[in-house]
Amino acid sequence: MKTCLPALAATVLVVLAELAAAQMPPDIAKQLRAIGPVINPAATAALYAARATQRETAVNAQVQRDIAYGPDERHLLDLFVPFPPASPASAPLPAARPMPVLVFVHGGAFVAGNRRTAPGSPFYDNVMLWAIRHGMVGVNMTYRLAPQNPWPAGPQDIGLALRWVGEHAHEHGADPSRVFLLGHSAGASHVAAYVANPRFAQGGGLAGVMLLSGVYQVTPELVAQSPSYPAYYGSDSSRYTERSSLQGLVATSTPLWIGGAELDPPQFKTQADLLRDALRNAGKAIATTTFADHNHMSQAFSIGDDDASVGNALLAFVKAH
Repeated sequence: MKTCLPALAATVLVVLAELAAAQMPPDIAKQLRAIGPVINPAATAALYAARATQRETAVNAQVQRDIAYGPDERHLLDLFVPFPPASPASAPLPAARPMPVLVFVHGGAFVAGNRRTAPGSPFYDNVMLWAIRHGMVGVNMTYRLAPQNPWPAGPQDIGLALRWVGEHAHEHGADPSRVFLLGHSAGASHVAAYVANPRFAQGGGLAGVMLLSGVYQVTPELVAQSPSYPAYYGSDSSRYTERSSLQGLVATSTPLWIGGAELDPPQFKTQADLLRDALRNAGKAIATTTFADHNHMSQAFSIGDDDASVGNALLAFVKAH
């Protein structure tokens, strides 16, 4: 039986919304609302650090840190590979099916950030531990920063990291044709730019792209809101159209998921709406969720803990592709 594409898109939206709804513990929701629609990593991390349900020492995984994927000192990634499940000594393990890969690109307003927020911090190991718990190989990358490395350093670095994944995936039981890119904040902006522009996205292997609160259309009004925007995108407004990813995201055939937070600052809500509207106007099937009670940082910090709203939506998208 054939399924109508618009109907399928509507079904995906409903499923993702249901998975994301009513999952947040009430005490966390109350405290996030007290923080308000601002970007406050320290206050948000304090709410989630104690709730991180897994740490590196408590998981059945091989973790390799500080792997160089390029020549710059920030061209580093951490690799998380699940060990195969234990079996009785008399029962041979079945041939393992290659695992999908989740590549996470952190945020930091284009001028800061890292794949691990601090030694001993659960962030952003939490994203990797969530990935291996669900049968994926996790790759947590960092990248060059502005103002020393302005546009297009972000998508260039993603391309280098994905080349490393393509060359080494089989060594770790991973499938280089099933790579999912997840970006948060500035990381989502870099992921969007990579996917939107054939100049950067070469080869293949992307099974899906997940964007959490990124920037997709660069305008003078947007750039004026933060000194980190001109540090990365520059001050020449005549270049902003070519440095935007909106139209390229509309044109791409790579499956997209667009996430955002109810308590995101207004510019991120505007950006998500622009992308959703552009995709709908082009007749594209999209998957999207706005997370009730979440703020900009809690979306990423909550992945893998007892607040399952974001993780469940991500997992539904991965399983659908």
